Formats: sequence, C-alpha cells, structure tokens
Amino acid sequence: MVRAGTAMTAALRELTHVVGPHHLITDADERSSYEIDWTGRFHGHTPAVVRPADAAETAAVVDVCRRHGLAIVPQGGNTGLVGGSVPLAGEVVLSLRRIDEVGPVDRSARQVTAGAGATIAAVHRAAQGAGLRYAVDLAARDTATVGGTVGTNAGGLNVIRYGGTREQVIGIAAVLGTGARIEHLQGLVKDNTGYHLPSVLCGSEGTLGVVTAARLQLVTRHDERVVALVGFHNVAHAVEAVATWRSALDCLEAAELFLDGGLRLVCDSFGLAPPFDRAWPVYVLVEVAAVHDPTDDLAGAVASASDVGDVAVAGDAARREALWRYREDHTLAINTLGPPHKLDVTVPLVVLGEFVVDVPRIVAAAVPEARTWLFGHVGDGNLHVNVTGVAPDDERVDDAVLTHVASLGGSISAEHGIGTAKRRWLHLNRSEAELASMRAIKRALDPGGVLNPNVLFPTPAG
Repeated sequence: MVRAGTAMTAALRELTHVVGPHHLITDADERSSYEIDWTGRFHGHTPAVVRPADAAETAAVVDVCRRHGLAIVPQGGNTGLVGGSVPLAGEVVLSLRRIDEVGPVDRSARQVTAGAGATIAAVHRAAQGAGLRYAVDLAARDTATVGGTVGTNAGGLNVIRYGGTREQVIGIAAVLGTGARIEHLQGLVKDNTGYHLPSVLCGSEGTLGVVTAARLQLVTRHDERVVALVGFHNVAHAVEAVATWRSALDCLEAAELFLDGGLRLVCDSFGLAPPFDRAWPVYVLVEVAAVHDPTDDLAGAVASASDVGDVAVAGDAARREALWRYREDHTLAINTLGPPHKLDVTVPLVVLGEFVVDVPRIVAAAVPEARTWLFGHVGDGNLHVNVTGVAPDDERVDDAVLTHVASLGGSISAEHGIGTAKRRWLHLNRSEAELASMRAIKRALDPGGVLNPNVLFPTPAG
C-alpha cells in the first residue's frame, strides 16, 4: 500500500505540518530502533516514523495516511513478540510514546486515565501514590505501554486473581481508520448503551483503531506480600499443587512455572547463585498478597502439597525481587542465545503437565538441533514456548507446536496476539464464520484498510 515518489513526498510534507519536523523521523539511523522487534527475529523498513503529541494529532496523521493510501503500524513500547508492531511491509510507524500522560487517580472510583504511551510502570507508580494498585503486571513493565497492552489484551503475572487487560479497561479513546475519534472515558461501571467498544478494541492489535488513552480500573493495594519458590520432582505434581493452592488461597496473585534448564541458563547468564543446594526438575514461584501477613496461609498450603522438595520463602522486598529474578530473567537469558521463536500459548489445565513433557520431543522431531525453553503462568495454563537454534524464517517448529496446541483444545495465542508470525495458523482456533465476522468489523471501522493491514488475518484477505 505504501506509495513512492511524489505521492510519498506530499504525504511526508503534510505529516510534517501535523507533528512538526522533530517528530517526523526519516533518517535511517534514527528509524532503526522502530524497525526491529524486541527479539531481533522480525525486522522491516519504514519510510517514516511519526510521533504525534495527542489524540488530535493522531487523528490528523491517520487522515493523511488514509488519503494517501499509506499503511500504518501503531507502535508503543515495541515489546511485542509476534511481529505485530514493526513495519514488515513498509508501513509508516505511528509511535504513541509521546502520549504518555497519566492523569490523577480517582480514589472514589478507583480508576485512572492513562495515555497510550504511558508505561505500565508509570501507571503502577500513580496507583501506588494513591494507595491503590494496577492489576496488570509483566516483566516488561518499564517499557510496555498502555496502548500496546490494550492492543494485545496482555495478561501478565496476575491473571489468576484479577484477569487480563480487558477486565481492567473501563473506557477508551481511539482514532478509527476513517480518521474519526471516539472517546468514552467517563469510567461508568454500569453503562449498557450499546456495543462495548473498549472490549472490541482491546485485543484488536491496532487493526480497528489507534488507542490514544484508556480508563483503567485499579484494585486494592496489599502491602503484605510473600513469595515462595518451590522445587518439585515432576510437572504433574507442580500443576496439581497450583490447582490446590488456587482453591485454598484467596490471596494467591501469581503462580509461575519454569524448569531446571531455564533456571541454570538464567544463573549462568547473569551470575546468579542457584536458589537451592540441589537442582529440581521443576520450579513453581508463587506470590500471595493480603491486608494481613499471609505467610502462615502460604506455608500451610505448600506443606499440604505432595512431592514438594526445597522451599525458599521471602517476605521483604529485596528477597522477593531476588526470587522473582529466576523467573523474570528467563526472556533476557534466552535472547543471549540468538533470536528465539516465541510461541505464547494456552492449553487446558488438565493437559498442561502432559504438554510440558511432550513439547521438547515435538520440537526435536521437527528440528533436531533446536533447544526448547518452557516457562509461564501455570495458574491459567499459559506457557511461553521458546525455541532457539532455529533460523528466524524456519517455521517447522512453529507449525508443529501450534498444531499440537490446537489438537489439545488450546489457543495458539495467549497474550501477545497473532501479529504477522501466527497468521497462517489462525484457522486452528477460529472458524470461517468467525473470521468473516472479524473482517466485517475491520471493514466497518477501517474501510480503507490502512491500520496494521498485515497482521492478524491470514492472506489473502477475503
């Protein structure tokens, strides 16, 4: 869709008038960080990066691109893992990072309005300052943005207690593909006046509208926090233990699973001492939080589980952070081995243990030299399947794993969306009727097809 020559020159001239010369980036070196994803697997080229200051400028940018037939890729912190926020087909990059204001917290409603470019960490700070908390949390909190997490319906670490991003979004402001602006940020919990557009836009991967702000629900801040790292002999017992803890502990916020190979990679990569004197095949990290000290509740739940090996418990912030590093540094450690294939999936809890055991064998059968690294949110069945030692464009592993996930009744995308990386497998989870319905919504809100046209839908589009 990108045009060259005089048409592009005219469009860039108009975009300069909209955002100013300092916020239209055409220099190759300055564009480069916007053209590659966090993993290094997906790399594209853009004629320009446009950085609007507010919703009005965003609408003007979309209007210019629509009139000149220029495709747009909305981009926030660029922490996505499926090639959905980089210009793989020569699109204009619409960066929302300047729209980063976090408004005053409404303590009575326990809500806050945040710009699309605000980081999740910034929202956390604002909520904490008001004695509250934003429930969505993820390892990339310092760079991941509100707009990006809304666009992908990010889940993160606390889904088992609070749900994902969609459950936190009360209102939204966005620019549709027509250039029209919508804004519904009153924050009314009960508002049954037609379609709930925040839910429609949340998870749409920038294909329907460019989110400029979101009204976010906040939750009670629990200052009494305890983290435990528990070693297990096998995956089945670890999964069984977490299922029991979910029923027994109302204060359970996170339950993260990883394996000995991943732990050793993290320790070797960052010079960390192992948590225990001996290694365990499987580890589960759990965090509980309450108004009153939940240590005894957690201790009782852990003691009641079968097959428990070593246990490390941390109550103070520094020791909690040290235990969390064993889980959160997995992504950084894996990236030291080269661009990985990252397959973020969900499977039914009843087959989760079987899945963890089977996936390395499935990967090895597809590409014998590949290595598999598994970790993720065991409480909601969401695992991050990371594969190294495979060329970025070699999709044999992706096909084998995603096909297996679908055969188990799982989802090929749990958090990061479909993007470009998973389009060819979307049919595994969505029927033709569902795809036709989604395309109809796309045509209604983006009739010119300018908003992220190369993600989500399998090609050729109907």
